[in-house]
Amino acid sequence: MKVHVGAAATPEEAEAIAKSLAEHLGVDVDVHVGDEETPAASAEPPEPSYPLDDNLGPTDRERDLRAEIDDILQGGPEKYRDRLSEQGKLFVRDRLDLWFGGEDGTRGAGDASASGGGPAGVKFEDGKFAGFDDWHPNAPADEGGEGNEAGGDRLPGDGLLTGAAEFEGRDVHFMANDFTVKAGSMASKGVEKFLRMQQRALKTGNPVLYLMDSSGGRIDQQTGFFANREGIGKYYYNHSMLSGAVPQICVLYGPCIAGAAYTPVFADFTVMVEGMSAMAIASPRMVEMVTGEEIEMEDLGGPRVHAEESGSADLVARDEEHARELVSDLIGYLPDQAGEKAPKQETKPPKFSPEGIDELIPESPNRAYDAHDLLDRIADAESVFELKEGYGPEIVTAFCRIDGRSVGVVANQPTERSGAIFPDAAEKAAEFIWTCDAYEIPLLYLCDTPGFMAGSQVEKDAILEKGKKMIYATSSATVPKQTVVVRKAYGAGIYAMGGPAYDPESVIGLPSGEIGIMGPEAAINAVYARKLAEIDDEEERAAEEERLREEYREGIDVHRMASEVVIDEIVPPSDLRAELAARFDFYEDVRKDLPDKKHGTVL
Repeated sequence: MKVHVGAAATPEEAEAIAKSLAEHLGVDVDVHVGDEETPAASAEPPEPSYPLDDNLGPTDRERDLRAEIDDILQGGPEKYRDRLSEQGKLFVRDRLDLWFGGEDGTRGAGDASASGGGPAGVKFEDGKFAGFDDWHPNAPADEGGEGNEAGGDRLPGDGLLTGAAEFEGRDVHFMANDFTVKAGSMASKGVEKFLRMQQRALKTGNPVLYLMDSSGGRIDQQTGFFANREGIGKYYYNHSMLSGAVPQICVLYGPCIAGAAYTPVFADFTVMVEGMSAMAIASPRMVEMVTGEEIEMEDLGGPRVHAEESGSADLVARDEEHARELVSDLIGYLPDQAGEKAPKQETKPPKFSPEGIDELIPESPNRAYDAHDLLDRIADAESVFELKEGYGPEIVTAFCRIDGRSVGVVANQPTERSGAIFPDAAEKAAEFIWTCDAYEIPLLYLCDTPGFMAGSQVEKDAILEKGKKMIYATSSATVPKQTVVVRKAYGAGIYAMGGPAYDPESVIGLPSGEIGIMGPEAAINAVYARKLAEIDDEEERAAEEERLREEYREGIDVHRMASEVVIDEIVPPSDLRAELAARFDFYEDVRKDLPDKKHGTVL
């Protein structure tokens, strides 16, 4: 509140007026003398004081409630909690401390034994008392007038924690299984909490963190939650509705089996933890019963399987702390919800000078270089964040920042089978492109590929189907797209990698670039094999082969493509980073329309 008094007022009088008004009105007061813009005195209202009255205060009823909450916060039976350290994992509430605690990881209002206590970043929790009547000795009396007998197993919260928290300055919804309660299994009350959390996320538009440690549905209590309209099956309906609406990030802390395994694969990003995580459609024991196959959980669905063979894991963490670090980095590239842009950060110079780009790229199209080395000369330092590194390694999919802006990179990797596009790589790229497009993250294609791989095995592995998905994702993406022809862009590879026909904002080439149906060696073999075979003299044949090769290369050279305006510009390699920064900035708000239809038929 701003108050003006006469110009003759002394500082002491101004201070007395400010203090009196603040105390009387209960608001902050600034007192200005005359026409002065700077206040002569300021005052805040005093803290309220309550009259001492021994007859008022917490009653036994409130003390009983706090004791019940204390008990719930202890989790399941003590013997199961004691086993967690043997398994290398945290108790679920200690896990929330790690994720949402203060800078030192401490709790805010207390600890697990203090009623209402929780990590500083947890705003609130829902459903602590879920299933309370079924297990707690202090539950309300039944119809016979007797209190509930504490049965065999403690079931606090029905084994599932849900609520809202602040994570890295962002408001998020969270769920976390309590493995001390029936191995984190899911039953009716926990399912209800899970569904409510998802439905609220649809309303708020805030990201969702799933901290999974669940053995699946509670088989002996499945009535009321398995097949119901609002049962466990609704999880995946809600996952589908949330997909592309808000980021969903899942971290696995244990063996997630059957229904529990679908949450991580529905999430936009999945993190597994070495020596701890697993996910599979059925347990090893069930697999043996059904198929006769004897297999360990690690080999059935451990981190290596899903990071390198199935592609279901985006990231693998060393331990619980590392998992949090990875998600902390990841969420910084993402907006809170669809339609918003990811937060921009301060620009950093790249790790290595862009002036080394031209020397990095070999003149021969068959010599390898590492795409990561190219990224280190384009992206802001320490900003490259790769996903699915071990799956489909012929393509690198990564977030990075260019001039502080979040960008999704799809780069062919010449160190892996010359950067040819294999089925797994195409599928990985398609999913990454689709995700970037959903969350308004512009795309950068770094093209250096001989094209899609050929052969009987890749046909069996669905190269056409998975290649189709990559081309479809590139075609449908409406975010700003920049394509760089780094070196070779042969065959349909230039299509999948955002070539001129795919509505990019720019296609720019480096002087090492080539665009053609195929490379020189393959073209000469296809067109001139018979003619060359007719030349008996080896030196003469080699000279003619070299002449034909150079003639062909002139036709696919990037200068020819620029001359014919196939591409927009040839850029000196040292200027590539600055060129991309300028183009992403200029096209930041570009608008693209898709045909008016319900959706495409390519998944």
